[in-house]
Amino acid sequence: MLKIALAQVNFQVGNFENNVAKIIERISNAKQNKADLIVFSELAVCGYPARDFLTYQHFVTQCYKAIELIATHCQGICAIVGAPSPNTVVVGKNLYNSAYVVYDGKVQNVVNKCLLPTYDVFDEYRYFESNTDFNCINYKGVKIALTVCEDLWDVDTDKLYKYSPMDELAKQQPDVMINIAASPFDYQHREDRLRVFKFNCQKYNLPLVYVNQVGAQTELIFDGGSLALDSNGDIVQELNYFTEDLLYIGLNNKSLERLEIQPYAVVPSNSKIARIHDALILGIRDYFEKLGFTKAILGLSGGIDSALVAVLAVRALGNNNVKVLLLPSEFSSEHSINDALALVKTLNIEHEIVNIEQANNAVEATLANAFSSLPFNVAEENIQARLRGLLLMAHTNKFGSVLLNTTNKSEAAVGYGTLYGDMCGGLAVLGDVYKTECYELAHYINKDTEVIPTNSIVKPPSAELRPNQKDSDSLPDYDILDAVLRGYIEQRLSAAELIDKGFDAALVNRVLTMVNRNEYKRFQMAPVLRVSPKAFGIGRRMPLEGKYTYL
Repeated sequence: MLKIALAQVNFQVGNFENNVAKIIERISNAKQNKADLIVFSELAVCGYPARDFLTYQHFVTQCYKAIELIATHCQGICAIVGAPSPNTVVVGKNLYNSAYVVYDGKVQNVVNKCLLPTYDVFDEYRYFESNTDFNCINYKGVKIALTVCEDLWDVDTDKLYKYSPMDELAKQQPDVMINIAASPFDYQHREDRLRVFKFNCQKYNLPLVYVNQVGAQTELIFDGGSLALDSNGDIVQELNYFTEDLLYIGLNNKSLERLEIQPYAVVPSNSKIARIHDALILGIRDYFEKLGFTKAILGLSGGIDSALVAVLAVRALGNNNVKVLLLPSEFSSEHSINDALALVKTLNIEHEIVNIEQANNAVEATLANAFSSLPFNVAEENIQARLRGLLLMAHTNKFGSVLLNTTNKSEAAVGYGTLYGDMCGGLAVLGDVYKTECYELAHYINKDTEVIPTNSIVKPPSAELRPNQKDSDSLPDYDILDAVLRGYIEQRLSAAELIDKGFDAALVNRVLTMVNRNEYKRFQMAPVLRVSPKAFGIGRRMPLEGKYTYL
């Protein structure tokens, strides 16, 4: 029997000392547990995605040195480790995205990734050459079909690729498939992953060992969930989600055996909202830890969005590391202040009340000549939002904290936010969470006990920048708006297709116009934690000044 360790690790891009230390520590653990083979994730030594660091030769050299150091610890055990490798052919890109097979103190084989995703959040063909040479790895009498991430996903790409790596490797009659990956989370990705892997297992009649990265790299969140599957695609072992893990399985005659019982629940909830909740907490925590920050600040309005961000921040960072500012103006309702104070008490977080009315009056007085005889409009409303942004940013500068942005995906989509005001921040926590999902998330947080005040959830949402203002004054009801947005953004439906689904033509045209017209705002927005299959940011690249006719 071949004893295999699945090492699911949270790596940081460019942190070679920390990454290599984690790898060596787990190799030592696996050796103590008499494992024959330990498997790490894609580009483990440098972290994924390294992006344009890969164009710096000194960065790539550090990757090679890391592999050399790891190799010195691979006596009596084999390690499969992801790292870039050089392309020695003159033609093509300089690097491959590779899986190194290391034992007896040196690199024995290098397997290069064939299928290079260049869509959505992926841009691998910018850096890597595609492999066209396919050979199985032989270790201790076991023939391994070793692949890297996308190499098993060609079943879903509609003939996007020329090669099927497993079709080629299957000709050599392997005993097991091993796939190392850095596969980003979205709320439906576990089901997609299991479907694709089951297809592969059944097609090739082979078991599969899959090791995925865990942790967040700015907007991308990696959920882990590494797997061992039998030849029918049924789960033999599943590692934890959203946390590091190390487990062992046995391979005997093309059959995987579970060697230990997971001591705690591993399977994520089938609830989309529960997964989003856990992913956002990991995203916040890693953003702060990997940047070296500890303190977060945000503006707490008494509404649902800022309440959600406050709760998530406390769960990620601890209540001692979260501070909120209450920034009422003359238009702020008393119940909004009371709702915010109730949450402050529940979370036991530091707070400060700073009334902006006097500052707002001073700014309006300064602009009085320029604005004379003109009616109150969005200009005066945005002065309030920008004053709040100014005060929050002043606190971040003075106390070394990071401002968390509270804009949700619905607002960001239609431009319902103020640049340099409520769109300020270092990280957009809810930027990929629609308003209707915010309500679901609030109910999920309150499922056992009231954390977010009920009034923050049930009251009509309002920016409170003018008397009796409601979001519905400017926007369609959120259940309708979000349905149109989902169709246009996630499903990429045309206006005609949305109208065919029963949406009002004028409404569709209005919403789609708002989405495209406000691309310039989203371009300046803080990084958005990605939890859906199509988030704003690197996975959705649209022209700022484009003009598109919908009807």
